Amino acid sequence: MISLQQIHERLAEAIRQSGLTQTEIANKIGVKQPTVGQYISGRAMPALDTFAKLCKVLDVSPEYILGLSDF
Repeated sequence: MISLQQIHERLAEAIRQSGLTQTEIANKIGVKQPTVGQYISGRAMPALDTFAKLCKVLDVSPEYILGLSDF
């Protein structure tokens, strides 16, 4: 099992590698841009419904972000 810090790191990395701006991501998942910045910095974690949308927008497996798989 991975730590909350590792989940934040995987999520932040997926956001950075997406090629999308924080504003683009925010618009696609229905949050404000500063909220996406908080996800990257580790100050906030998305709600489950937002997390699901975020994974879809980023084209990343929720299982990977949560440490349930390695890809």
